[in-house]
Amino acid sequence: MQSLSPDGLARLRFDAQQLATLRALGEYRGKQQLYVTQSPEVLRDLREVAVVESTESSNRLEGVVVAAHRLKSLVLKNARPQSRSEQEVAGYRDALGLIHESGQHMPFSEGTVQQLHGILYRYMPQPGGHWKATNNDIIERHPDGSSRIRFRPVAAHLTPLAMADMVTRYRTALDQHWADPLVLVPLVILDFLCIHPFPDGNGRMARLLTLQLLYHFDYVVGRFISLERIFEESKESYYETLEASSQGWHEGAHDIAPWLNYFWGALLRAYKAFEERVGTIERGRGAKGDRVRAEILKRQLPFSISEIEEACPGVSRDMVRVILRAMKAEGLIAPTGKGRGAKWSRVQAEGSA
Repeated sequence: MQSLSPDGLARLRFDAQQLATLRALGEYRGKQQLYVTQSPEVLRDLREVAVVESTESSNRLEGVVVAAHRLKSLVLKNARPQSRSEQEVAGYRDALGLIHESGQHMPFSEGTVQQLHGILYRYMPQPGGHWKATNNDIIERHPDGSSRIRFRPVAAHLTPLAMADMVTRYRTALDQHWADPLVLVPLVILDFLCIHPFPDGNGRMARLLTLQLLYHFDYVVGRFISLERIFEESKESYYETLEASSQGWHEGAHDIAPWLNYFWGALLRAYKAFEERVGTIERGRGAKGDRVRAEILKRQLPFSISEIEEACPGVSRDMVRVILRAMKAEGLIAPTGKGRGAKWSRVQAEGSA
């Protein structure tokens, strides 16, 4: 569609900061295989956490929420959904599972897009996998009851042609090497959202397709670190940059820079978290890991993650969690309680006072 025109791609120019980000992402991709071969047990844990976080965050971005204990049962134990929200979560679980299992080998085609949407809606009363039959403006609703149209997508009767055109342009751009895949992937996602081809579920589909297309080029960090969680944590920027880059899209006069910068920043954040977790998770090696361990070992009273985070400035919450899991495995600490009020306590060795 509009973002993938040869003339538009030929005019692309990137500044020094953007080029540095692209180089950094390429370097992270080069290092990821080293982590995969070095730490298989660690990666199993990260995969389990990521699939839960991805399913939760992608649905929560659309206002779909289920209780934490039900979320884990649905995602990790394939429990049967018991409500509409759980049906939506279970559908995302299944579509995400297919991408993690076979995404690298699934072609990007209209058929694949419809297949994934069908899986997304397999537990719902209405079937998925069909292009929209009526127009679906993207509307922003405010707490005071007012609303505004954020974007007017492609009309329903033009959607099949628009999707076919989008897929053809994307494939041609790849075959002709018109731009780096890290440019083409976010642009085809932007075009997908501007077409908005389904009556519902377009946001979740865009996030699923993001993972699938990144897999095609061996950017597999989404298997271990939830990109959906990163999108949710920065959802204001996520929606603002999408809106900014969609203005003028129908006329081919849109500015793709806001969305590209956001997308690359989110991917870079995921890779940094991946390196931090894997690089220090084996017994919490490294200067930051040592600081966290020392802080925990001197605690006599039960403590929370937030308290450790505050006592160790410059150390991320993800890192604190990594060290807590490692020390729990060593039998040094144990959790007390669950949820937001959970605390951790030192485990007293036998015979100690």
